[in-house]
Amino acid sequence: MTLREYLLEGPFALTMSSGFFGFFAHTGFMTVLEDEGLVPTRASGSSAGALVGSLWAAGLDAPTIADELLKLERRDFWDPGLGAGVLRGRLFEGILDRVLPRRTFETCRIPVALSVFDVLTRSTHVLDAGDLPSAIRASCAVPFLFHPVWIRRRPYLDGGILDRPGLLAMPEREPRVLFHHLASKSPWRGMLEMPRRPGMTTLVLHDLPRSGPFKLEAGRRAYAAAREATKRALDRPIENDVVQI
Repeated sequence: MTLREYLLEGPFALTMSSGFFGFFAHTGFMTVLEDEGLVPTRASGSSAGALVGSLWAAGLDAPTIADELLKLERRDFWDPGLGAGVLRGRLFEGILDRVLPRRTFETCRIPVALSVFDVLTRSTHVLDAGDLPSAIRASCAVPFLFHPVWIRRRPYLDGGILDRPGLLAMPEREPRVLFHHLASKSPWRGMLEMPRRPGMTTLVLHDLPRSGPFKLEAGRRAYAAAREATKRALDRPIENDVVQI
């Protein structure tokens, strides 16, 4: 069975992994799914995956997400300030306030849940209710880059710290899950990060350009590369529940 055939068989949920500035690649992947009419009925994710999944669940179509990200410049989110991290995150919050059509989990068009790291308990916590922008900021709060985000008197950091796949936010009862995995550049780490669970098919995109706050042009290349790789992946056979490009 090809990946396309699997996705056409019935409703599926979508989980997208963290990966620093991997939101460019996740968006390229999402534009292809939307072009093909292959859209999820539930979403979860950590960090970069949480950002793209939440924007889509809140009502932005994939091309609009792409337009917002591809025009992003460092000055748009770079707001240094004293604290446990370089950036305060207020400019990031302003971007979310501007682009999000819906501001709560409860009003999203599909259910969405995000993994965050609870600083006090040093464990992963799942956010799936209440204020969406603060939850997105928390899941994307890369340690030492962003200040922790306080929600209901608790400080949270990047969900990818302990849940890089973002799967802890995906209910076990979901029978069919597509997991978009941004492979690590480290072969050793990549082997450890490949999760398995019943009913889940994983798409792995290898060798994408690595982006960051000082390499946004690489992110734009990653977006284009992920689009092309996803188009090819749809007609690749699934082998041991995995499609790799």
